[in-house]
Amino acid sequence: MSFGTRVFFLAVSTGEFILGVLGNGFIGLVNCIEWVKNGKVSSADFILTCLAVARIIQLWVTLLDSFVVGLAPHLYATGKLVKVVILLWALTNHLTTWFATCLSIFYFFKIANFSHFFFMWLKWRMNRVLLVLFLASFFLLSFDLLMQDALGELWMNTFREPERNMTLHLDASKIFYLKSLILLSLTYVIPFLLSLASLLLLFLSLVRHTKNFQVNLNHSRDFNTEAHKRAMKMVTTFLLLFIIYFISTLIGNWIFLKLQWYEVMMFVMVVPTLFPSGHSFVIILGNSKLRQIAFRLLWGLKFYKN
Repeated sequence: MSFGTRVFFLAVSTGEFILGVLGNGFIGLVNCIEWVKNGKVSSADFILTCLAVARIIQLWVTLLDSFVVGLAPHLYATGKLVKVVILLWALTNHLTTWFATCLSIFYFFKIANFSHFFFMWLKWRMNRVLLVLFLASFFLLSFDLLMQDALGELWMNTFREPERNMTLHLDASKIFYLKSLILLSLTYVIPFLLSLASLLLLFLSLVRHTKNFQVNLNHSRDFNTEAHKRAMKMVTTFLLLFIIYFISTLIGNWIFLKLQWYEVMMFVMVVPTLFPSGHSFVIILGNSKLRQIAFRLLWGLKFYKN
């Protein structure tokens, strides 16, 4: 691989890391300050803070992985480092995915309005429902960790070969690809379906709300409608970024396993990082408190420079 390609890859990875740390760090810092100041924290702010911290750790792991691949890929031939990186990535990826999913479900329970007894029962116990759902998600993490040895072996076999001849055994590649496909389906499809269900139910709630109060023009109706729309925009953006994250990872792994292209592996590492980095700014713009603080901060910096 050429020197220019390495430099470009490391520059993009570093830029995504800086943006992601700034965005997620801002979310975590604002919520922590509010927590210390008020002595309590809302469920939404708690989920956002946990999501921000998990994403910062994930970005550090991804940056470490990028620099090892770009500068010293031979370190992965030993096996110890690759197993540590894979384990950390699997754990942080699980946490960020499910914290974001819990946030989508929280928006649904907090804003949607249905008269069904089962919905009211779940809404009344919303915090417990989210906690049980998050703890139950670790059952999927066990499937992820079970195949880490196969993934580590794949990377070791890759980097043990000369860079210009990274041929893998075809049978091993097929077996690993099938395992990775099953894993990705379990890890990504289930939280995706939960978030998609939250979005569809929010839309149904908005339709019912509009029909019931189409004659009433009070402020309560306007507030509820806007709350529905903001929540739907947040969940929709999350789903779109989530789809890009899933497809780029799946296709990139398939191309790399079949063709053994070193550059494709780097592309796979760069594109998914857009999800934890870009989604943080979407959260900031969609949250009124975070948005106002961010604008005041930017205005203050602009005034200070002038």
